[in-house]
Amino acid sequence: MAGTVAAVLRRFGAQYLATHTLSTPQAKAWRGIAACRTAALGGQQLACDACGHSHWQYHSCRNRHCPQCGTRAKDTWLQGRLAEVLPVPYAHLVFTLPHGLNALYGAHARWVIDTLFACTAQTLTEFAAEPKWLGVIKGTPAFSLVLHTWTQDLQRHIHVHAVMACGVLTPHAQWATPVRKPDFLFPVAALSRVFRGKFMAALSAAHRCGAIERDPQGSDSTWNERQRQLYKHDWVVYAKTPLGGPAQVLEYLSRYTHRTAISNERIGTLSDDEVAFTVRAQTQGGKRMERLPGCEFVRRFLSHVLPTGIKRIRHYGVLASSCKGVKLEAARLALQMPAAHPLAAESASAFMTRVAQIDVGLCPCCRRGRLRTVEVLPSPRHLPAPGAPGATGWPQQRGPP
Repeated sequence: MAGTVAAVLRRFGAQYLATHTLSTPQAKAWRGIAACRTAALGGQQLACDACGHSHWQYHSCRNRHCPQCGTRAKDTWLQGRLAEVLPVPYAHLVFTLPHGLNALYGAHARWVIDTLFACTAQTLTEFAAEPKWLGVIKGTPAFSLVLHTWTQDLQRHIHVHAVMACGVLTPHAQWATPVRKPDFLFPVAALSRVFRGKFMAALSAAHRCGAIERDPQGSDSTWNERQRQLYKHDWVVYAKTPLGGPAQVLEYLSRYTHRTAISNERIGTLSDDEVAFTVRAQTQGGKRMERLPGCEFVRRFLSHVLPTGIKRIRHYGVLASSCKGVKLEAARLALQMPAAHPLAAESASAFMTRVAQIDVGLCPCCRRGRLRTVEVLPSPRHLPAPGAPGATGWPQQRGPP
Protein backbone atom coordinates (compact mmCIF):
# COMPACT_ATOMS: atom_id res chain seq x y z
CA MET A 1 0.00 0.00 0.00
CA ALA A 2 1.10 3.59 -0.64
CA GLY A 3 2.20 5.42 2.49
CA THR A 4 2.39 8.72 4.31
CA VAL A 5 4.32 9.73 7.40
CA ALA A 6 1.08 9.45 9.39
CA ALA A 7 0.52 5.93 8.06
CA VAL A 8 4.08 4.96 9.04
CA LEU A 9 3.49 6.21 12.60
CA ARG A 10 0.26 4.23 12.81
CA ARG A 11 1.75 1.06 11.34
CA PHE A 12 4.99 0.97 13.34
CA GLY A 13 4.19 3.26 16.27
CA ALA A 14 3.45 0.60 18.89
CA GLN A 15 6.58 -1.35 17.97
CA TYR A 16 8.75 1.78 18.16
CA LEU A 17 7.28 3.01 21.46
CA ALA A 18 7.91 -0.35 23.08
CA THR A 19 11.65 0.38 23.07
CA HIS A 20 11.92 4.19 22.75
CA THR A 21 10.89 7.24 24.77
CA LEU A 22 9.69 10.40 23.07
CA SER A 23 10.75 13.91 24.00
CA THR A 24 7.98 16.47 24.53
CA PRO A 25 8.45 18.06 21.05
CA GLN A 26 8.53 14.60 19.43
CA ALA A 27 5.32 13.55 21.19
CA LYS A 28 3.63 16.79 20.11
CA ALA A 29 4.73 16.32 16.49
CA TRP A 30 3.63 12.67 16.55
CA ARG A 31 0.16 13.55 17.86
CA GLY A 32 -0.30 16.30 15.29
CA ILE A 33 0.94 14.37 12.25
CA ALA A 34 -1.08 11.24 13.06
CA ALA A 35 -4.26 13.28 13.63
CA CYS A 36 -3.83 15.80 10.81
CA ARG A 37 -6.92 16.14 8.61
CA THR A 38 -8.82 13.38 10.41
CA ALA A 39 -11.89 13.46 12.64
CA ALA A 40 -9.56 13.47 15.65
CA LEU A 41 -8.97 17.21 15.14
CA GLY A 42 -12.58 18.13 14.45
CA GLY A 43 -14.01 19.70 11.31
CA GLN A 44 -17.16 20.56 9.39
CA GLN A 45 -19.62 18.63 7.28
CA LEU A 46 -20.23 20.53 4.04
CA ALA A 47 -23.31 20.04 1.86
CA CYS A 48 -24.11 21.32 -1.64
CA ASP A 49 -27.16 23.57 -1.92
CA ALA A 50 -27.87 22.27 -5.45
CA CYS A 51 -27.25 18.52 -5.69
CA GLY A 52 -27.22 17.45 -2.06
CA HIS A 53 -23.64 16.09 -2.10
CA SER A 54 -21.94 16.25 1.33
CA HIS A 55 -18.52 15.46 2.77
CA TRP A 56 -16.47 16.06 5.90
CA GLN A 57 -13.57 18.52 5.93
CA TYR A 58 -11.22 17.98 8.86
CA HIS A 59 -8.78 20.41 10.46
CA SER A 60 -5.00 20.48 9.94
CA CYS A 61 -2.55 20.05 12.82
CA ARG A 62 -0.35 23.02 11.78
CA ASN A 63 2.73 21.36 13.23
CA ARG A 64 5.86 22.56 11.41
CA HIS A 65 7.13 18.99 11.05
CA CYS A 66 3.94 17.78 9.34
CA PRO A 67 4.34 17.11 5.60
CA GLN A 68 0.71 18.12 4.95
CA CYS A 69 0.81 21.54 6.61
CA GLY A 70 3.72 23.32 4.94
CA THR A 71 2.18 24.77 1.78
CA ARG A 72 -0.08 27.41 3.27
CA ALA A 73 2.45 28.40 5.94
CA LYS A 74 5.10 28.72 3.22
CA ASP A 75 2.98 30.97 1.03
CA THR A 76 1.91 33.16 3.94
CA TRP A 77 5.55 33.56 4.98
CA LEU A 78 6.59 34.42 1.43
CA GLN A 79 4.02 37.22 1.28
CA GLY A 80 5.98 38.94 4.03
CA ARG A 81 9.22 38.59 2.06
CA LEU A 82 8.01 40.24 -1.15
CA ALA A 83 8.89 43.73 0.05
CA GLU A 84 12.26 42.57 1.45
CA VAL A 85 13.88 41.17 -1.70
CA LEU A 86 16.24 43.66 -3.33
CA PRO A 87 16.79 44.01 -7.12
CA VAL A 88 20.36 42.66 -6.98
CA PRO A 89 21.98 39.25 -7.56
CA TYR A 90 21.91 36.89 -4.58
CA ALA A 91 24.45 34.32 -3.41
CA HIS A 92 23.44 30.92 -2.04
CA LEU A 93 25.89 29.42 0.45
CA VAL A 94 25.67 26.30 2.61
CA PHE A 95 27.50 26.01 5.97
CA THR A 96 27.74 22.41 7.22
CA LEU A 97 28.82 20.98 10.57
CA PRO A 98 31.07 17.89 10.49
CA HIS A 99 29.37 14.61 11.37
CA GLY A 100 31.74 14.36 14.33
CA LEU A 101 29.38 16.79 16.10
CA ASN A 102 26.27 14.65 15.57
CA ALA A 103 26.51 13.05 19.02
CA LEU A 104 26.76 16.47 20.66
CA TYR A 105 23.67 17.54 18.71
CA GLY A 106 21.80 14.55 20.11
CA ALA A 107 22.51 15.72 23.66
CA HIS A 108 22.49 19.52 23.18
CA ALA A 109 20.50 20.24 20.03
CA ARG A 110 19.52 23.75 21.10
CA TRP A 111 23.12 24.78 21.83
CA VAL A 112 24.41 23.34 18.53
CA ILE A 113 21.67 25.03 16.48
CA ASP A 114 22.03 28.44 18.14
CA THR A 115 25.83 28.29 17.87
CA LEU A 116 25.66 27.25 14.21
CA PHE A 117 23.41 30.22 13.43
CA ALA A 118 25.57 32.62 15.44
CA CYS A 119 28.90 31.52 13.94
CA THR A 120 27.53 31.54 10.38
CA ALA A 121 26.05 35.02 10.86
CA GLN A 122 29.24 36.36 12.46
CA THR A 123 31.36 34.96 9.63
CA LEU A 124 29.22 36.51 6.89
CA THR A 125 28.90 39.83 8.74
CA GLU A 126 32.66 40.12 9.26
CA PHE A 127 33.44 39.33 5.62
CA ALA A 128 30.82 41.87 4.51
CA ALA A 129 32.55 44.56 6.58
CA GLU A 130 35.91 43.97 4.84
CA PRO A 131 36.77 46.55 2.11
CA LYS A 132 38.70 43.90 0.11
CA TRP A 133 35.42 42.15 -0.72
CA LEU A 134 32.79 44.87 -0.90
CA GLY A 135 34.82 48.04 -1.07
CA VAL A 136 33.57 49.69 2.14
CA ILE A 137 34.28 49.48 5.86
CA LYS A 138 31.50 48.35 8.17
CA GLY A 139 28.94 47.69 5.47
CA THR A 140 25.68 46.07 6.57
CA PRO A 141 24.74 42.90 4.64
CA ALA A 142 21.26 41.51 4.01
CA PHE A 143 20.89 37.74 4.42
CA SER A 144 18.65 34.98 5.74
CA LEU A 145 19.63 31.59 7.16
CA VAL A 146 17.51 28.43 6.94
CA LEU A 147 18.29 25.36 9.08
CA HIS A 148 18.14 21.81 7.73
CA THR A 149 19.23 18.73 9.71
CA TRP A 150 18.71 15.86 7.26
CA THR A 151 19.93 14.04 4.20
CA GLN A 152 17.66 12.46 1.58
CA ASP A 153 17.69 9.16 3.50
CA LEU A 154 16.91 10.94 6.81
CA GLN A 155 20.41 10.67 8.27
CA ARG A 156 21.62 13.54 10.44
CA HIS A 157 23.32 16.28 8.40
CA ILE A 158 23.28 19.63 10.19
CA HIS A 159 23.63 22.67 7.93
CA VAL A 160 22.25 26.11 7.19
CA HIS A 161 21.43 27.56 3.80
CA ALA A 162 22.38 31.23 3.48
CA VAL A 163 20.71 33.49 0.93
CA MET A 164 22.63 36.76 0.82
CA ALA A 165 22.25 39.89 -1.30
CA CYS A 166 25.40 40.64 -3.31
CA GLY A 167 26.26 44.00 -1.79
CA VAL A 168 26.01 45.95 1.46
CA LEU A 169 24.39 49.08 2.80
CA THR A 170 27.17 51.57 3.57
CA PRO A 171 27.26 53.72 6.73
CA HIS A 172 26.22 56.63 4.44
CA ALA A 173 23.08 54.81 3.28
CA GLN A 174 24.45 53.93 -0.17
CA TRP A 175 24.45 50.48 -1.76
CA ALA A 176 27.93 49.05 -2.48
CA THR A 177 28.39 46.16 -4.93
CA PRO A 178 31.03 43.37 -4.73
CA VAL A 179 34.56 44.29 -5.78
CA ARG A 180 35.28 41.27 -8.01
CA LYS A 181 32.03 40.82 -9.95
CA PRO A 182 28.33 41.52 -9.31
CA ASP A 183 27.36 37.98 -8.25
CA PHE A 184 30.50 36.95 -6.31
CA LEU A 185 30.77 37.61 -2.59
CA PHE A 186 33.52 35.71 -0.75
CA PRO A 187 35.90 32.76 -1.39
CA VAL A 188 34.53 29.64 0.27
CA ALA A 189 37.94 28.44 1.50
CA ALA A 190 38.38 31.60 3.57
CA LEU A 191 34.80 31.39 4.83
CA SER A 192 35.38 27.77 5.87
CA ARG A 193 38.46 28.55 7.98
CA VAL A 194 36.83 31.49 9.78
CA PHE A 195 33.59 29.57 10.33
CA ARG A 196 35.47 26.60 11.80
CA GLY A 197 37.52 28.86 14.06
CA LYS A 198 34.44 30.61 15.45
CA PHE A 199 32.53 27.39 16.11
CA MET A 200 35.52 25.67 17.72
CA ALA A 201 36.13 28.70 19.98
CA ALA A 202 32.48 28.63 21.04
CA LEU A 203 32.70 24.87 21.63
CA SER A 204 35.76 25.21 23.87
CA ALA A 205 34.18 28.05 25.84
CA ALA A 206 30.99 26.03 26.37
CA HIS A 207 33.04 23.04 27.52
CA ARG A 208 34.97 25.13 30.05
CA CYS A 209 31.88 26.76 31.57
CA GLY A 210 29.78 23.57 31.69
CA ALA A 211 27.18 24.64 29.12
CA ILE A 212 27.35 21.25 27.36
CA GLU A 213 27.80 18.97 30.36
CA ARG A 214 25.84 16.09 28.73
CA ASP A 215 28.29 15.96 25.81
CA PRO A 216 28.84 12.23 25.08
CA GLN A 217 32.44 13.06 24.17
CA GLY A 218 33.06 15.37 27.10
CA SER A 219 35.68 13.30 28.93
CA ASP A 220 39.30 14.38 28.51
CA SER A 221 40.35 11.60 26.15
CA THR A 222 37.31 11.66 23.87
CA TRP A 223 37.18 15.48 23.93
CA ASN A 224 40.80 15.81 22.81
CA GLU A 225 40.37 13.20 20.09
CA ARG A 226 37.27 14.90 18.71
CA GLN A 227 39.05 18.28 18.78
CA ARG A 228 41.89 16.82 16.73
CA GLN A 229 39.48 15.33 14.21
CA LEU A 230 37.47 18.55 13.90
CA TYR A 231 40.63 20.57 13.22
CA LYS A 232 42.05 17.95 10.87
CA HIS A 233 39.89 18.87 7.86
CA ASP A 234 38.45 22.00 6.38
CA TRP A 235 34.77 22.40 7.15
CA VAL A 236 32.36 22.41 4.25
CA VAL A 237 31.15 25.78 3.04
CA TYR A 238 29.57 25.33 -0.35
CA ALA A 239 28.66 28.08 -2.79
CA LYS A 240 25.83 27.14 -5.11
CA THR A 241 25.00 28.79 -8.42
CA PRO A 242 24.27 32.48 -7.77
CA LEU A 243 20.62 33.46 -7.71
CA GLY A 244 19.95 36.04 -10.39
CA GLY A 245 17.40 38.30 -8.75
CA PRO A 246 14.11 38.62 -6.86
CA ALA A 247 12.18 35.99 -8.84
CA GLN A 248 14.86 33.32 -8.34
CA VAL A 249 15.28 34.24 -4.66
CA LEU A 250 11.58 33.82 -3.93
CA GLU A 251 11.49 30.54 -5.87
CA TYR A 252 14.45 29.27 -3.86
CA LEU A 253 12.94 30.35 -0.56
CA SER A 254 9.62 28.73 -1.44
CA ARG A 255 11.41 25.38 -1.86
CA TYR A 256 13.62 25.48 1.21
CA THR A 257 12.06 27.47 4.03
CA HIS A 258 9.20 25.21 5.10
CA ARG A 259 10.49 21.87 3.87
CA THR A 260 10.08 18.92 6.23
CA ALA A 261 12.52 16.03 6.59
CA ILE A 262 10.51 13.99 4.08
CA SER A 263 7.37 14.68 2.06
CA ASN A 264 4.51 12.23 1.71
CA GLU A 265 5.10 12.15 -2.06
CA ARG A 266 8.47 10.46 -1.51
CA ILE A 267 7.04 7.57 0.50
CA GLY A 268 6.28 4.67 -1.79
CA THR A 269 4.91 1.58 -0.08
CA LEU A 270 4.60 0.17 3.43
CA SER A 271 5.01 -3.53 4.06
CA ASP A 272 4.64 -5.39 7.33
CA ASP A 273 8.19 -4.56 8.37
CA GLU A 274 9.67 -1.81 6.17
CA VAL A 275 9.14 1.54 4.47
CA ALA A 276 10.16 2.22 0.86
CA PHE A 277 10.83 5.80 -0.20
CA THR A 278 12.64 7.64 -2.97
CA VAL A 279 16.00 9.37 -2.57
CA ARG A 280 18.25 11.22 -4.96
CA ALA A 281 20.64 8.91 -6.82
CA GLN A 282 24.00 10.57 -6.20
CA THR A 283 26.06 8.81 -8.87
CA GLN A 284 23.89 8.47 -11.97
CA GLY A 285 21.30 11.16 -11.26
CA GLY A 286 17.56 10.70 -11.03
CA LYS A 287 15.91 8.81 -8.17
CA ARG A 288 16.33 5.44 -6.52
CA MET A 289 14.31 3.52 -3.94
CA GLU A 290 15.58 3.29 -0.35
CA ARG A 291 14.15 0.75 2.09
CA LEU A 292 14.33 0.96 5.88
CA PRO A 293 12.86 -1.14 8.67
CA GLY A 294 9.73 0.63 9.94
CA CYS A 295 11.12 1.43 13.40
CA GLU A 296 14.36 2.78 11.92
CA PHE A 297 12.37 5.07 9.61
CA VAL A 298 10.41 6.39 12.62
CA ARG A 299 13.63 6.89 14.60
CA ARG A 300 15.30 8.84 11.80
CA PHE A 301 12.23 10.98 11.15
CA LEU A 302 11.82 11.88 14.83
CA SER A 303 15.52 12.78 15.12
CA HIS A 304 14.73 15.86 13.00
CA VAL A 305 12.00 17.20 15.29
CA LEU A 306 13.42 20.46 16.63
CA PRO A 307 13.39 21.60 20.26
CA THR A 308 10.47 23.81 21.23
CA GLY A 309 10.98 27.49 20.38
CA ILE A 310 13.82 27.00 17.87
CA LYS A 311 13.45 29.23 14.82
CA ARG A 312 14.50 27.52 11.59
CA ILE A 313 14.54 30.76 9.59
CA ARG A 314 16.48 33.80 10.86
CA HIS A 315 17.29 37.15 9.28
CA TYR A 316 20.35 39.36 9.75
CA GLY A 317 21.84 42.73 8.90
CA VAL A 318 19.49 44.89 6.87
CA LEU A 319 16.76 42.27 7.40
CA ALA A 320 17.17 41.93 11.18
CA SER A 321 13.92 42.70 12.98
CA SER A 322 15.63 45.20 15.30
CA CYS A 323 16.58 47.55 12.45
CA LYS A 324 14.69 46.37 9.37
CA GLY A 325 12.26 49.28 9.42
CA VAL A 326 15.08 51.80 8.98
CA LYS A 327 17.85 49.94 7.12
CA LEU A 328 15.67 48.08 4.64
CA GLU A 329 13.99 51.32 3.64
CA ALA A 330 17.44 52.94 3.26
CA ALA A 331 18.57 50.07 1.02
CA ARG A 332 15.43 50.36 -1.10
CA LEU A 333 15.99 54.11 -1.51
CA ALA A 334 19.65 53.56 -2.40
CA LEU A 335 18.60 51.08 -5.08
CA GLN A 336 15.84 53.43 -6.32
CA MET A 337 13.09 50.91 -5.65
CA PRO A 338 9.45 52.03 -5.59
CA ALA A 339 7.79 52.36 -2.21
CA ALA A 340 6.47 49.09 -0.82
CA HIS A 341 2.71 48.78 -0.60
CA PRO A 342 1.15 46.87 2.29
CA LEU A 343 -0.23 43.53 1.13
CA ALA A 344 -3.97 43.23 1.45
CA ALA A 345 -5.20 40.56 3.84
CA GLU A 346 -6.84 37.56 2.17
CA SER A 347 -9.67 35.36 3.24
CA ALA A 348 -9.01 31.61 3.28
CA SER A 349 -11.14 31.11 0.17
CA ALA A 350 -9.35 33.88 -1.74
CA PHE A 351 -6.02 32.36 -0.73
CA MET A 352 -6.99 28.94 -2.10
CA THR A 353 -8.31 30.46 -5.32
CA ARG A 354 -5.05 32.31 -5.91
CA VAL A 355 -2.52 29.68 -4.83
CA ALA A 356 -4.15 26.40 -5.79
CA GLN A 357 -6.66 27.64 -8.37
CA ILE A 358 -9.34 26.00 -6.23
CA ASP A 359 -12.70 27.57 -5.46
CA VAL A 360 -13.23 25.97 -2.05
CA GLY A 361 -16.89 26.96 -1.99
CA LEU A 362 -17.77 25.18 -5.26
CA CYS A 363 -19.35 21.72 -5.07
CA PRO A 364 -16.80 19.15 -6.36
CA CYS A 365 -19.63 16.91 -7.54
CA CYS A 366 -21.97 19.03 -9.67
CA ARG A 367 -19.59 22.03 -10.13
CA ARG A 368 -22.57 24.38 -9.86
CA GLY A 369 -23.81 24.53 -6.31
CA ARG A 370 -22.18 26.14 -3.30
CA LEU A 371 -21.04 24.27 -0.21
CA ARG A 372 -22.61 25.17 3.13
CA THR A 373 -21.66 23.99 6.62
CA VAL A 374 -24.40 21.73 7.99
CA GLU A 375 -22.65 20.15 10.98
CA VAL A 376 -19.60 20.92 13.10
CA LEU A 377 -17.36 18.41 14.86
CA PRO A 378 -15.63 20.32 17.72
CA SER A 379 -11.86 20.23 18.02
CA PRO A 380 -10.59 18.39 21.12
CA ARG A 381 -8.78 20.28 23.85
CA HIS A 382 -6.09 17.60 23.97
CA LEU A 383 -5.05 14.64 21.85
CA PRO A 384 -4.13 11.32 23.50
CA ALA A 385 -0.44 10.65 23.93
CA PRO A 386 1.22 8.40 21.33
CA GLY A 387 0.60 4.80 22.32
CA ALA A 388 -2.40 5.61 24.53
CA PRO A 389 -5.83 4.08 23.78
CA GLY A 390 -7.44 5.94 20.90
CA ALA A 391 -4.16 7.48 19.77
CA THR A 392 -3.98 5.65 16.43
CA GLY A 393 -6.32 4.51 13.72
CA TRP A 394 -8.38 7.69 13.39
CA PRO A 395 -11.08 7.59 10.71
CA GLN A 396 -10.13 9.35 7.50
CA GLN A 397 -13.43 10.09 5.75
CA ARG A 398 -16.04 9.41 8.42
CA GLY A 399 -17.80 12.02 10.52
CA PRO A 400 -18.68 11.86 14.22
CA PRO A 401 -20.79 8.93 15.42
